[in-house]
Amino acid sequence: MTVLLREAIGDRLRHARTTQRRTLREVSRTARVSLGYLSEVERGRKEASSELLAAICEALDLPLYELLHLVASDIGALHQPVPTPAELAERAAPAPAGLEGGTMVPAVIGNDLSDLRLQPVLTHRLSTSISKPRNAVVAA
Repeated sequence: MTVLLREAIGDRLRHARTTQRRTLREVSRTARVSLGYLSEVERGRKEASSELLAAICEALDLPLYELLHLVASDIGALHQPVPTPAELAERAAPAPAGLEGGTMVPAVIGNDLSDLRLQPVLTHRLSTSISKPRNAVVAA
């Protein structure tokens, strides 16, 4: 799937505008760009010049370099290969000594993560048990 630069730019501009809860009319007036043209840019139908992008970014209080950085990140994320489970396992850092296979257990129930403590696991086996729920009605 190929993403066009004008589409990625348009998506980011629309996101910035809607996040600010501003209308196309308001931004087009501030940027001194026709409403129809701004709409076409946001929909990725028109290729905006650097001067036009600068005017729109200024109207949105969004630095042009930030827009371009976000667009580059968006496009880069789409073209990153998805790692296989084997590749993820290779990248994983070894566990610190004494915490191999550790699990998190709440020492005190609270609202933040500082209430969680690490407890080492004594075995490498994973075991589960499934029991019948209490007060369960069994259909005959």
